[in-house]
Amino acid sequence: MIDFSFLADVTVTIHFAYVAFVVLGLPLILVGGLCRWQWIRNPWFRGLHLAMILIVVLEAWAGITCPLTTLENDFRLAAGGNSNEGSFIAAWLHDLMFFHAPPWVFTFAYSLFGAVVIATLVFIPPRLRKAPSANH
Repeated sequence: MIDFSFLADVTVTIHFAYVAFVVLGLPLILVGGLCRWQWIRNPWFRGLHLAMILIVVLEAWAGITCPLTTLENDFRLAAGGNSNEGSFIAAWLHDLMFFHAPPWVFTFAYSLFGAVVIATLVFIPPRLRKAPSANH
């Protein structure tokens, strides 16, 4: 038998990891630029970070509910509960991610955040290729 409550908890955990990567990635890029950390210039890291926030921005502008939120709610309903119930950890993660505000507040915040991420590409650009070695 499928444990839909467990699947909902896994979904909210994945959602939290997604949000954490996007939110924590920006200050790491900013601090890393100041401290000259080379890993923050990795094009895969920077491209993934940009793509993830752009998905959020596009969803907000299109008025689309995040698919992970929808999936979690569907799993909770399939488990026989309501869409806001979950285990202690799932409820805690959910409360960290969601708060009540008009939709335009989220669209504005996501758009501003996305604009700052794009600005970091200019001011702290990713390293697109390795510099030639001084030994050759």
